[in-house]
Amino acid sequence: MTAPTGTKKGKLTSYFRGVRAEMKKVIWPSKKELINYTGVVLVISGLVALTVWILDLLINGGLSLII
Repeated sequence: MTAPTGTKKGKLTSYFRGVRAEMKKVIWPSKKELINYTGVVLVISGLVALTVWILDLLINGGLSLII
């Protein structure tokens, strides 16, 4: 990579060259992998939401007995 010239334009150009080089290294998932990963995220998000909801109900019930 070349040394930036020190000017704002030179630094910006250098930055975008670096971004372009890194984007070429990215391994993008296939459509099937993307669908599988999305499903996993949705299922885990639902489980976490359900767990938080149940804990909220238990804590609310416990506090209402105390108060």
